[in-house]
Amino acid sequence: MEPYERMAGVVRWVGSGAVVVAGLSWAMWAADPTAPSSPIQPLIITGVMVANVMVTVAAPATKRRAVILVQRWCVNPLVRALFRIGFVPFGFALVETTGRRTGRPRIVPVGNGRVGDTFWLVAEHGLRAGYVVNIRANPDVRVRIRIGLRFTWIEGVATVLVGDDPFARQREFCGLRPLRWWNAMNVRALGVSPVTVRIDLDLSGVRGVPRNADVVGGHRYR
Repeated sequence: MEPYERMAGVVRWVGSGAVVVAGLSWAMWAADPTAPSSPIQPLIITGVMVANVMVTVAAPATKRRAVILVQRWCVNPLVRALFRIGFVPFGFALVETTGRRTGRPRIVPVGNGRVGDTFWLVAEHGLRAGYVVNIRANPDVRVRIRIGLRFTWIEGVATVLVGDDPFARQREFCGLRPLRWWNAMNVRALGVSPVTVRIDLDLSGVRGVPRNADVVGGHRYR
């Protein structure tokens, strides 16, 4: 793929997420009767999204480091704490990999992607994401998903699909599910070079799992 085509794909990927996030901020402002007459908040969010696209094109490595920093120290600890107390938002799950250097478990929250016996996720930082590097070194993983009212760990084998189209894959496993699409738009807005990961789950011996129904899945800790 030529550099121009690659960059056009990145802009399309990030831009679509940015448009949705900015659009939702304007929709919420318009629908809120208590909102101030001046749309300061949606203007700020729109400006941030425009800057986000520009930074993705001009300095992708800087954006990647900034997003990873926020996820590592703010988002991931919050989601991990919610899992520990049993109060977890729908649309989240955990993926556990083995650290390629330490050999220790590494857990990250990921977006909902379970379809039957397969758990799909799109890594926004592509092959540079820590858990993707871990998977390529050791494909044996565990996924913590909601089954009924409880969460359980399920073992699986992960494969990084370098040649897969993450746009098409998101459309496939998101379907008409709003929570999955919300996570997908955030992944697009925050991402730089996304890659698809497929996890084949071992559901044998796991009770209460409808094989052809979706179960809430996840996002990740580092």
